[in-house]
Amino acid sequence: MTRHALIIGVTGITGNNIANQLVADGWKVSGVSRKAGVELTGVNHIYADVLDAVDLEAKISGIGATHLFFCSWSRQDTEVQNVEVNGAMLRNTLAAVNATKKLEHAMLITGLKHYLGPFEDYAKNPAETPFRESQGRLPGLNFYYEQEDILFDSAAKHGHTWSVHRPHTMIGYALGNAMNMGVTLAVYASICKHTGRPFTFPGSVEQYNGVTDVTDARLMAKHAIWSSTEPKAANQAFNTVNGDVFRWRQLWTAIGLEFGLENPGYPAELSPLEPKMSDADAVWAEIVAAHGLQPFKASDLVSWWHTDADLGRTSETFADMGKSRESGYLDYQVTHHSFSDLFARLRAEKIIPAI
Repeated sequence: MTRHALIIGVTGITGNNIANQLVADGWKVSGVSRKAGVELTGVNHIYADVLDAVDLEAKISGIGATHLFFCSWSRQDTEVQNVEVNGAMLRNTLAAVNATKKLEHAMLITGLKHYLGPFEDYAKNPAETPFRESQGRLPGLNFYYEQEDILFDSAAKHGHTWSVHRPHTMIGYALGNAMNMGVTLAVYASICKHTGRPFTFPGSVEQYNGVTDVTDARLMAKHAIWSSTEPKAANQAFNTVNGDVFRWRQLWTAIGLEFGLENPGYPAELSPLEPKMSDADAVWAEIVAAHGLQPFKASDLVSWWHTDADLGRTSETFADMGKSRESGYLDYQVTHHSFSDLFARLRAEKIIPAI
């Protein structure tokens, strides 16, 4: 039987990489995004708002998807609103997909806020590291938990299997993504190189010195496809991280070298990106003109706030992959290469300047 994947959030950092991998693997692929923009080769693009249940059902209920990859979310002002809006997005999607054809499998991407808590209480009372899938939910509201419950209810009602993935900070190629640390740091380093500013680590001393990990979007794609097709992975939640660990003080030096910059060491005080990059669009316009880059604004490419949140944590954060290893998923990714591969592609596509 032909496998037909439907990807919600196909132009995002996760959906983009899943789509490319599925196309390479010979799947039929349809992808939903709210606005026209990036078009991926081999993908049937569908433009719809997943919060509009009527419009969504009209556009996707009849396409005959066998596998759902749900990779989208919408940040709201409060966690009460996050639960309502993000729950509705998934609920509408599952109802539309199941309206005319039995879905075989639904895969949901959440993240390590499962163990760290929502933005309102982020990392205030986290679970113990290394994070393991067997750890229970934290008390209080969390839209990840709401989405999981919606997924479980759909599986029980319609008879499809499910999987949930909990990645850490995602590193990979995507433009205009709200949670894209790799591109954000590339823009920051390029601005430091252009202006002569020091390449100062913007986060907490705990993150600078502590052990942590990240998730390569390419590995995320492979892991998501594996869990959607491997019988032993059915109806399971999995952490998804690269499989190595590092300290930011080490990686910061390595990233700096990619741009001809020195690591000046930890600053005397916290130095978040968002306030000190208030002139980024103006400086980036100079860089674009000087190097003949694609005409993006810095604000089109970066997510200062999200990078500040990740690097500003004062608690240790890393996840265990033992459950996946025991189930037969053995892939891993060297984190330094996650960043260097991304920087090389950004330079090749004239998003950032060559060294």
